[in-house]
Amino acid sequence: MKIAIIGAGISGLSVGCYLQMNGFETEIYEKNIHPGGLCASWKRGDFTFDGCLQWVMGSDSGSPFYGLWNELIDMPSVEFVNHDVRMDIELAVNSDRHGNKVFHLYTNINRLESYMLDIAPEDALLIKGFIGVMRTMKHYEMPPMLDNIPELQPLRKKMAMITYLPLVWQYLKWKNQTNLTFARKLSNPFLKEAFELLYDGDEQKLLILTMPLSVFDKKSAGYPIGGSMKFISHIATRYGSLGGSIHYNSPVKRIITNGSAVRGVLLENGTEAHADLVISAADWHYTVFEALEGKFVNQKILELAKNTKPKVYPSVFMVLLGVNKTYKEQPHLIKFPVESPALSPDGTEYRRMELHFYHYDPALAPKDKTIIAASLYTNNSEYWINLRAGDYDQYIKSKTQFAELILDQLDKKIPGLRQSVEVMDVVTPATYHRYTNNWMGSVQGWMPGKDILAASPVDMTLPGLSGFYFCGHWTVPGGGLPPSLKSSRDLAQRICLKNKKRFRIR
Repeated sequence: MKIAIIGAGISGLSVGCYLQMNGFETEIYEKNIHPGGLCASWKRGDFTFDGCLQWVMGSDSGSPFYGLWNELIDMPSVEFVNHDVRMDIELAVNSDRHGNKVFHLYTNINRLESYMLDIAPEDALLIKGFIGVMRTMKHYEMPPMLDNIPELQPLRKKMAMITYLPLVWQYLKWKNQTNLTFARKLSNPFLKEAFELLYDGDEQKLLILTMPLSVFDKKSAGYPIGGSMKFISHIATRYGSLGGSIHYNSPVKRIITNGSAVRGVLLENGTEAHADLVISAADWHYTVFEALEGKFVNQKILELAKNTKPKVYPSVFMVLLGVNKTYKEQPHLIKFPVESPALSPDGTEYRRMELHFYHYDPALAPKDKTIIAASLYTNNSEYWINLRAGDYDQYIKSKTQFAELILDQLDKKIPGLRQSVEVMDVVTPATYHRYTNNWMGSVQGWMPGKDILAASPVDMTLPGLSGFYFCGHWTVPGGGLPPSLKSSRDLAQRICLKNKKRFRIR
């Protein structure tokens, strides 16, 4: 059986590997000249800028994802860095009882508990409850790794879920708690402000924070030295070794259908590639409304396409700097208030910024130099996408002027920074959209809803179309690398089951 896969990101490469392992013939069609998709990094002079990875769930055996990654990559050969602090949050007003204005989100749960109790002994009950969620999570597979295919769930696996009752109890207790509702309960002003600013004033479910922290605690969420391109290259190499074929610089214009069945893909250059199955590991909206011309939809799909906010993750405006200093004294990730609000051309006003120092990865910059990345998230990605399409010169002018404004703010925060800059690159939502086709330039697909364990709003299949499947971060709310890997593995199992093959790993 011949299978065409659209996209050589984490999902496309992963599902390709698993299908090759099980005797299927696959070919991947990738629009760019490199693999990776959203998991991307690129060279600018002597510097390598990274647009994706900060950590990988499953970097060590404390997470079940380690076993999944190890099916595709020789994980012991990958060097990971584990940070003691997930991020530093500089407060705008309050300071703790020792006069410090920076809140440290430690990755060790015991250390985080002691630190928070020292700051706010009056909030001990709330702090212990918050830490207790993570202590419970530590004892379970997060997320539960039970196969998502009912036919592959033997009774013993289903019964094993009974052991998750303590976790279910914690989930029910905390599922509606957000950083802001939790902050309102706190008495200590420093801790209250720290939780309010966890997401720069936005509101998110606290469980979205506690789940990764429970994995950080087990040192199973490290950063891979070399960044995104190095990490994705391991999977691309494995795919090739299994006999898979990647066609680079081969964007898919249309998925060929004959009535209600797929017949292959049509490339932008006019080449037709026939296949028995087509898997899209690409963007959901592009696949449904461009590659398939909106022919296989229902009311649910039309409703999803009509309203993106707040269902889709925001995009990002990034200012990336290659500098001639290491800045080792700086935390690797800090969120801080700016002296005066920075107004983006897209209408977003920024009173806080996120700054990432990559001084812990010597592979990205020459000796005694490093990379710094400022990230500003926006829900107004259409501005940048439409501006680039309609007035390219104005687009370049607007993004450059705003990047200079950001650099001015950073120079006030870190005096002398501007003089240390050797290379600057600017990424906008239009960059993400152009490079990956991701709808609205989104960096992670669907946001989790009120119920963060709810199923994806989209299925692996489309109504009225046979021989077609989705996999990737658009099939899992929250997105990210590990869920993309898991969805790809699940799909390969489903295809094996449908073709009466025993799923195997080799």
